[in-house]
Amino acid sequence: MKRLSIPAPLRRYLPILEWGHDYSRDTLSNDLVAAVIVMIMLIPQSLAYALLAGLPPEMGLYASILPLMAYALFGTSRTLAVGPVAVVSLMTAAVVGNMALQGTAEYAAAAIVLAFMSGLILLVTGLFRLGFLANFLSHPVISGFMTAAILLIGTSQLKHLFGIQAHGHELITLVTSLAGNIGKTSLLTLAIGLSTIGFLYWARKGMKPALLAAGIAPKLAGILAKTGPVIVVATTTFVTWAFSLADYGVAVVGKLPSGLPPFTVPSFDAELWGNLFVAALLISIIGFVESVSIAQTLAARKHQRIIPDQELVGLGAANIAAAISGGYPVTGGISRSVVNYDSGAQTPAAGAMTAVGILFAAMFLTPLLYALPKATLAAIILVAVLSLLDFSMLRKTWIYSKPDFVAVVVTIGVTLGFGVKTGVTAGVLLSILLHLYKTSRPHMAEVGRVPGTEHFRNVLRHSVETTPAILTIRIDESLYFANARFLEDHILDRVVGDECLRHVVLMCSAVNEIDTSALESIEAIMHRLKSLGIKLHLSEVKGPVMDRLMRTDFLDRLTGQVFLSQFHAVEQLNGHCAS
Repeated sequence: MKRLSIPAPLRRYLPILEWGHDYSRDTLSNDLVAAVIVMIMLIPQSLAYALLAGLPPEMGLYASILPLMAYALFGTSRTLAVGPVAVVSLMTAAVVGNMALQGTAEYAAAAIVLAFMSGLILLVTGLFRLGFLANFLSHPVISGFMTAAILLIGTSQLKHLFGIQAHGHELITLVTSLAGNIGKTSLLTLAIGLSTIGFLYWARKGMKPALLAAGIAPKLAGILAKTGPVIVVATTTFVTWAFSLADYGVAVVGKLPSGLPPFTVPSFDAELWGNLFVAALLISIIGFVESVSIAQTLAARKHQRIIPDQELVGLGAANIAAAISGGYPVTGGISRSVVNYDSGAQTPAAGAMTAVGILFAAMFLTPLLYALPKATLAAIILVAVLSLLDFSMLRKTWIYSKPDFVAVVVTIGVTLGFGVKTGVTAGVLLSILLHLYKTSRPHMAEVGRVPGTEHFRNVLRHSVETTPAILTIRIDESLYFANARFLEDHILDRVVGDECLRHVVLMCSAVNEIDTSALESIEAIMHRLKSLGIKLHLSEVKGPVMDRLMRTDFLDRLTGQVFLSQFHAVEQLNGHCAS
């Protein structure tokens, strides 16, 4: 049967048409198995992350239904699992908590608007192919923010673990509040939380070997080993119900509404949108970076590729779907995506199947969760996020790059001290400042010819041949307004007092662009050198740079020449010096 030709624009904006065309029974089987495993993991996670966001637990389930289906239509990753995640949930709590009282209708409405705004930002950014903007958030800054966010998330869940009241979205406020109420700890609640944490850590490492030792098949043992969260939810809920532990101070989830996710229309209040815009932008950036990072990693393992700009469209559609179905901001989750991949998911259809399973749970299983202890959900969050905590970036950046180390430390400090929103804002600004700082002082090397070759290397690192009358400076960075004056000062400082010098060659093999400010600096260098009786030359100028230079009169006024290679420059200029 001849394959139906799908127009390229449709394939770009609806990737389902690409992978869906070759969907087979084997693919369906693999996707179904992965969907069941991820669903088992996602139900307790969704409840827990909604609790972290300060929202009713059912909103976590709502955020895990339509968004998964929307991503299946528009996303390009075959294994990314979209839904509520810890960092975005914490950011939602931090932002909305400053605008409305937790537990009120206004609080939930603001979270829905936040999802809708994030969706619009992501969607517009993807349609206009502006995904490169996320690159302004450097990896050290992201690592610093994630480390601080994990510490904040863990600290924020201690109140549920101890069964006490605490408030605040900054580390000092949280710790002070916890310390002030620690004497009111509920021992029953603490026992449930600690036993849950202990079991979940054991399940991660020891459950599969125990199942294998019991004679269970390896594949089935691997699946059962991932059901740790479901086991603790079922066990602690039953124990709390059977012994009426809620009457003894154990906080429970309580009544959850059953049925389909509600159709919701986000508020279009101008003041609310104005207050949430910056937060929605930051949530979009963080969510996109986290999502694309894991999607690219998993795609590379199967020699597949994702399209970052289309991922923006997919994530935008998922957030809009969350907003109209009573959810809150979502993105691709690291832990569940890895589980989805390991479980054999072949296409985004696995996510849609997971959504169907969660929909069933939302319609029929919520009454069974009435006695679910909040300490259990807090334990699930703690185990999930603390496993991602990694301080190795501090050591690596200290050894490799002191500016990057400063970026990590500052981001961690600002996030812990002033909250997530301020921390992300500081991270973005710091990323830009770091880039400007590094490129404003470009590496430049005086080079000479390696004997017997046509190669030129740094005179401070290699034994090379040089000519007193010729100075060659290799510029290892594009030239623009921020580093133009540095170039000018460096060259003029070098030539002053060198009476033998007759030629200066700028070796431009690493220069990808010369902007107007840099061109004016080069002209200033040329005039200054001319007054000293020295000619200025260029070598190894790249085609696009040469094209722009030719649109000006600079080349007509250049005191020297433009050489195709540095070797030819030295050969010809040596001949002039000899004559």
